[in-house]
Amino acid sequence: MPVLSAARAVRENAHAPYSRFKVGAAVRGADGAIHVGCNVENVASPEGTCAEAGAIAAMVAAGCREIVEVAVIADGPEPVTPCGGCRQKLAEFAAPDVKVTMATLSGRMREMTVGELLPGAFSSAHMTGR
Repeated sequence: MPVLSAARAVRENAHAPYSRFKVGAAVRGADGAIHVGCNVENVASPEGTCAEAGAIAAMVAAGCREIVEVAVIADGPEPVTPCGGCRQKLAEFAAPDVKVTMATLSGRMREMTVGELLPGAFSSAHMTGR
């Protein structure tokens, strides 16, 4: 199953009763497996979970530690980009040249790399000497 199709399918499971803005995400790990996540809102709004974070958590729970492809889909006029926090989360597990496909339900698409989404990402290289 293509990564974008997996993201589209899991989007239907999103829990978005407050914003009504469902998001689906899927990441392909270096092992070839696709891991999915959807946004899960909470009435205490900062306690929700982004779709990308859910997909990354599923990948890590499955024992994989490297992302080779990402897809994010939502129902909006323009493709939705990952939030800042999720960009950093993606940078933790994906090389800067990993492709991120962002799409709308109507078929509009935009592709960027993780490095384009988060130039100058904070990385383990910043932690040397500790």
